[in-house]
Amino acid sequence: MSKPEPIIVPLPLPGARAVGGPVAMALLGLLVGVALTGWLGAAGALLAAAPDLAAERAGATAPVLAAHLLALGLLPAAVAGASFHLLPVMLRTELRGGRRMWLIPPLLAGGLALAPGIAFDVPGLVWPAAAAVTLGFALVVAEIARLVVLAPSDRMLVASRTGVALSLFHAAAALALGALVFDHGDVPLGGVSHDRWVLVHLHVAVLGWLTLLIIAVGRTLVPMLAQAPAAKVRALPREELGLALGLWALAIGVAVDARWLETAGGAVVTITLASFLVALLRSVRRRRRALEAPLVHMLGGLVFLGQAAILGLGAAAGAFAPRRALIAYVLFLLFGWAGGAVLGHIGKLLSLSLWVWWPPGPRPKQAALYPRAVWLAQAAAFVSGVEALGLGILFEETVVARAGAALLCSSAVLAATAAAHTWRRRPR
Repeated sequence: MSKPEPIIVPLPLPGARAVGGPVAMALLGLLVGVALTGWLGAAGALLAAAPDLAAERAGATAPVLAAHLLALGLLPAAVAGASFHLLPVMLRTELRGGRRMWLIPPLLAGGLALAPGIAFDVPGLVWPAAAAVTLGFALVVAEIARLVVLAPSDRMLVASRTGVALSLFHAAAALALGALVFDHGDVPLGGVSHDRWVLVHLHVAVLGWLTLLIIAVGRTLVPMLAQAPAAKVRALPREELGLALGLWALAIGVAVDARWLETAGGAVVTITLASFLVALLRSVRRRRRALEAPLVHMLGGLVFLGQAAILGLGAAAGAFAPRRALIAYVLFLLFGWAGGAVLGHIGKLLSLSLWVWWPPGPRPKQAALYPRAVWLAQAAAFVSGVEALGLGILFEETVVARAGAALLCSSAVLAATAAAHTWRRRPR
C-alpha cells in the first residue's frame, strides 16, 4: 500500500531554518473540488431564486439555498485551500497537520448537505452535516492558529499575523452565531429579532472572517498575482485593526437598532477598505503584464463593496426602501465581494500548486497550466451577472434579475471547466 502524499515540501534557505511549503497538490485539489461544487449549486439556485429576489422574497427556499451553498460550500473549502497553500510560505512556518489534514475536505463537504438542510428546514440533515462542518472548520482553524503562533518574530513576514489571528477569531464567532441563529429560528433572542441576528452573523462572517483575511494577505498576494510591485511595508496593521473596530460598532448597532452606531461603524469600515483599495491600486496600476482574472475579481469586488456601502448607509439614513436595499446589499457584499474575491483566485492557486509540485526535470511554464482566457471570461460573466442581478433587485425587474443569474451560471460553468483543464495537466 503506497504512502499518502506528504502535506508539505520544505524549502530550505542557506544558513537559515526551513521556510514553510505549500499544502499537498491532491489535498488542494480536493478542497477546490468541494468549493466549485458549492459554487455550481449556488449559481443554479440563484437562477431559480431570481424572481423571488426581484419580488423581495429573500426568505424563500431558493434564495436561502443559494446563500448557504455559497457560504457553506464555496467559501470554507476555497479559503482553507488558499490558506494552506499561502500562509505556510507567508508566515515561514511548516504545516504539520499530518494525516488528519485529509479529513478536512470530506468534513467541509458536509456544507453541501447543510445548505439544503437549512433551506428546506430538515433538522435530521442539518445537525449531522453541521457537526461535520464544525469539526472540519475546527481542524482548519487549529492548523492556521498554529502557523500564526509559531511564525518567527525575528524575520520579515509578508502576511499580517494580527490580521490572520483576528480573522480566525471572527471565523469562530461567525460559526457560533450561525448555529445560534438556526437553533432559535424566528424567536427573538436577548431582545434582538431573528433578522437582526442574521445580519450580525453575515457581517461577522464576510467582514470579520473573509475581508480581514483578504486584507492580511492581499497586500502581498494581489500585486504578486498581477505581477506588480508590492505595497509598502507598514509599521502597524492599521487596516486590520480599523476594520475590526468598525465591524463591531456596525454589528452592535445592527443588533440594538442604533442607527447612529450602524452609521459610524459602517463609515469606519468604508474608510478602512478605501485605504486598502488605494494601497492596492498604487501597486497594480504599475503591473507589468495584461489584466488577470484575480485582479478583475478584486477590482469588481471593491466596486461591489462601494455599492453595498452606499446602500447600507443610505438605508440606515432612510434614503432607500429598506428591504429592497438590504437584499441588494447582501448580494453585493456576500456574492459580489466575498464570493468573487475567493473565486477569482482559485484557478491561479491551483495552477501554482501543480507547478510547485512538478517532479524534477523539465517543467512547463506556469502560464501553460492556467487557461487565462477562460478565467477572464469567467470573471467578466461574474461581475456582469452580479451587477445585473443587483439592478434587477433594486428596480424590481425580473427579466434583468434572471439575465444576471444566468450570467452567474455561465461563470460557474466556466470556472469548473477551467479548473478541470488545469487539473488534467497535473504531474502524474
